Amino acid sequence: MDTVRKINNELAIAGQITAEQIQQITEDGYKSVLNLRSPDEKGLLDNEKSKLEFLGLGYINLPIKFEEINHQTTLQILQTINELPKPVLIHCDNSIRSSVIALLYIATKQGITFEKALELSSNLGLL
Repeated sequence: MDTVRKINNELAIAGQITAEQIQQITEDGYKSVLNLRSPDEKGLLDNEKSKLEFLGLGYINLPIKFEEINHQTTLQILQTINELPKPVLIHCDNSIRSSVIALLYIATKQGITFEKALELSSNLGLL
């Protein structure tokens, strides 16, 4: 089972969540899940959306690949995070993409430019 890492009161990150984690995610108070994985990736949880929505969580799948992490696509994802009920669990396959998106979200909320936040992500070895 992959570890869910709480970043702050609004965000947490994880790799691919498992069927066993779904109930725990709900019990831990998460209101939404943002999945950054593409349908063609291996190891996806079957019926993830329906399982989460059945338990009352919001669910959005916005697939993004590393090479697509740019200003335009990331702004769309950050806007989606703004609109989702909090706290939000952001996940991908190994939590690297979710870490980058969480860092970019927090940095831009603090007034750091997207370009500087992207540079910080790169300096941390995430890109």
